[in-house]
Amino acid sequence: MAASLRKKICLLITIIIIIILPGLLLVPPAADFYPSFMGCRHERGAAQAAEEETLYTCSMHPFIIQKEPGKCPICGMDLVPLRRGSGRKEDEASSGIITIDPATQQNMGVRTAVVTRRNLSRTIRTVGIVGYDEPRQYSVNTKTDGWIEKLYVNQTGESVRKGQPLLDIYSPDLVAAQQEFLLAVRNNAVLAANPFPEIAKGAENLLKAARKRLEYWDISQEQINALEKNDEITKTLTLYAGNSGVVTRKAVNEGAFVKAGTELFQLSDISHVWIYADIYEYELPWVKEGQEALVSFPYPRPPIRGRVATIYPYVEAKTRTVKARIDVNNADLALKPDMYVNVVLEGQGAKDALTVPSEAVLRSGQRETVFVAVGDGRFDPRPVKTGLESDDGYFQIIEGLHEGEKIVTSAQFMLDSESKLREAVQKFMPATPDAAPDAAPTTAPGPAAPKQDELDDLFK
Repeated sequence: MAASLRKKICLLITIIIIIILPGLLLVPPAADFYPSFMGCRHERGAAQAAEEETLYTCSMHPFIIQKEPGKCPICGMDLVPLRRGSGRKEDEASSGIITIDPATQQNMGVRTAVVTRRNLSRTIRTVGIVGYDEPRQYSVNTKTDGWIEKLYVNQTGESVRKGQPLLDIYSPDLVAAQQEFLLAVRNNAVLAANPFPEIAKGAENLLKAARKRLEYWDISQEQINALEKNDEITKTLTLYAGNSGVVTRKAVNEGAFVKAGTELFQLSDISHVWIYADIYEYELPWVKEGQEALVSFPYPRPPIRGRVATIYPYVEAKTRTVKARIDVNNADLALKPDMYVNVVLEGQGAKDALTVPSEAVLRSGQRETVFVAVGDGRFDPRPVKTGLESDDGYFQIIEGLHEGEKIVTSAQFMLDSESKLREAVQKFMPATPDAAPDAAPTTAPGPAAPKQDELDDLFK
C-alpha cells in the first residue's frame, strides 16, 4: 500500500515538473535545482554525476546499495565498497566477470582446480542374455513325402553328433529310386563290354544319374554302396545328422506322415554362443567392435572373456538400448541359451584430453558454463563444450578452456546466481557517460513524461 502511494506521488511530482518546466528553463544553470521528495531522485547534471561517489554493496546481493558501510539486510554479510564511474566495474559488468572478496569466498566455500590433460576411460557394467550362434543352427527335414517309421533321436535337448542316425523314413519315391538305381547297375554290367562305345557310355551315364538322385535325397554313400552290393531294395532309408548340436526343436513323432520340406528337427551347436548386452545411448561412444568383454555367471564360477563382434545399428524401442553382440567360446556348455549374465566392458575414450572435474561444469540444458578464476577475486563465467565423461569424475573439454587455467569446483551455483543478478541489475542501471574532469557542466535533461497507463493508474 505504501509503495503504491509513493509511486503515485512520484508520478504527480513528475507531472508538475512537466507543467512548470518552461519556467524552470529560465533559472540559471548554476541554480541546478530539481525537486527531490519521497525518494524520487533525479540526476543533477552531467558534471556532478561524473564525480566519483563511494557506495557500498553486498557481494551476494548486488542490488543492495548504500552510502554507508554496514551489513546486508538479507544475508548479514559486510558490505563492500562500490565506486560509481569505475571503468573496471563497467568492464566487469559488460563482460560478466564478478568480483568477490576473500572473506566472502571463504564463507561460500569456493574451491578451485586446474585444467589438465589425462586419458579418459569408463567401465560399463550391463546385463546380457545368452543366445544361439545363428550360423550354427541347423534345420533337419526330408526332401520327399513319407512316413516316419522310427526315431533314433526322440527328445528335445538331446545332444547329437555329426553322422548320427536321426530317423528311418518309408517313402514310395525312395523305393522307386532304389529300383531305378539297381536297374541302372545291372544294365551297366551288361553293356559295359558292348563293342559300341556309345552304348556302353550311355549305360554308365544312366548309372551315375540314378546314384546322384539318391544323393540329392540325402541318402548316404554307405547306404548307396550297400544297396549296390546287396542288390536288394529296402523299405526304409535312414537319415543322418549333417551337423553336431543339441536338439532345440522336435516337430515329429513316429508314424507321422511328413511332406517334403517339413522341418523335423532343429539342431543348435552351443559350443560357441552369442551374448546380447544392452548398451545405453550415452554409453555408445565407449563401446567399439573388437573390444574385449568380461562375462560373469549368475552363480559362483570364474568369469570368461569374449569380444564385441557387432553393435547393432538400431535402438530397441522398449528398452531404449542398443544391442552389442559378444562372441564367446562355450566348449564346456556352461553358458545356456536365454541365461542372464553380467557383462563388463572397459571402454577407452580420448587420450591426452583436456579435462576438468565434473562438478566444475554447470549445465542449464541449453549451455554449459565453467567459472574461471582470473585473479584478484574475479571470476569469469566461461561457456564451454564438453565431450566424454570418465568414471573418475572428469569431463573432456572440447572448446572454451586452455590447459593450466584455474576453474571453480564448488559454490558455482552461488556464483552463477551472482552473475545473473548483476547482469539483471546492470540492465536497469542508467548509463553513466564518461566526463572529463574539466568539462563544463551542462543542463541535465528533464524527467521523461509518464506513460498514459501510468497516468490512468495515478488517478484511480
